[in-house]
Amino acid sequence: MISIEGDYLEGGGQIIRTALAMSALTGKAFEAADIRKARSNPGIKAQHLHCIKALEQLCDATTEGAELGSTRLKFIPGSFRAKNLEIDIGTAGSISLLLQSLLVPLMFSGKKCKLTLTGGTSGKWQMPFDYFINVFAPHLRKFARIDAKLLRRGYYPKGGGKVELRIDPKSSMTGTSDPGKLIQEIREYVKPIDLAEQGELLQIKGISHASTKLENANVAERQAREAANMLKARFDCPVNVQTEYADTYSPGSGITLWAIFAKSGEDVDFLDPVIIGSDAIGERGKPAEKVGRDAAQELAEEINSKAAADQHLEDNIIPFLALAGGRIKVAKLTDHTRTNMYIVEKFLGGLFDIDEQEKIIQVKREK
Repeated sequence: MISIEGDYLEGGGQIIRTALAMSALTGKAFEAADIRKARSNPGIKAQHLHCIKALEQLCDATTEGAELGSTRLKFIPGSFRAKNLEIDIGTAGSISLLLQSLLVPLMFSGKKCKLTLTGGTSGKWQMPFDYFINVFAPHLRKFARIDAKLLRRGYYPKGGGKVELRIDPKSSMTGTSDPGKLIQEIREYVKPIDLAEQGELLQIKGISHASTKLENANVAERQAREAANMLKARFDCPVNVQTEYADTYSPGSGITLWAIFAKSGEDVDFLDPVIIGSDAIGERGKPAEKVGRDAAQELAEEINSKAAADQHLEDNIIPFLALAGGRIKVAKLTDHTRTNMYIVEKFLGGLFDIDEQEKIIQVKREK
């Protein structure tokens, strides 16, 4: 039984989400204590409970402590079987964060499946689904084909956003409890992840969105215009930020930006792309122009850092980096990233080498 400190470093729900993913992938049981201990509302929240319940179905797992507010969880997976799932988080809980638990085992299950998920598609302290589609998912093409569609946007507090994902794995590895064998087999068909340099900046794209209730105030256009003007003034490349409005249960707005690079002397590598992103969310009393500026400023800083993995990508890609090998260069080693490394190594053993000076995280291929 693997023992996990639920208050390690960042101490948030990511610890449980990643532990569930790695447990389902490897077939190894774990027990976590002090879950979200330092939070104002400690313990398991609805979003985490949906992660647990979904993997109970997929793994035929036995659990203890799987209830709202619980600060302890024991998860004992059985045999993993991918299947279609429909999950309604019931709040504006993040769909993208739910996927942190589901994607890893499903992408190595060897069986196609469809996920229909309802909840929040953008909000504070979560990956917007626009970021998932345009930045994160392209980095996963080497492992599986992922077709992701945003069917309806969902803002805080009512949520109600809806997405559909179809996952077509390239291999069947789920449930391989020997970490060495698991890693060896994956690395036989997958090239190492290579995010050590940005390369040449080709273009910047984006999506500025808002609920139809904000259309008369031109919120989406104002966000987009401010972000685009700021980026055009700083970078010599095409900048295209699209706008859209949607009928939503709660009013809201947001913007996601991403920069696309070509590695030195090469065209865009669609199996190993360099795409970095940023986002900002609208809030009551926050001008739309500031929302656009915040997202543009964050992206500009990521581009100028010369890092090839932005602060949001770096922690999310850690499980896949461990499995495929390779290296990533980041602007800043975040606590989220260090926490994810801690969890992944609990299941796969010591894998990561960190060059603190160059801010490079590397995995030795001979592991």
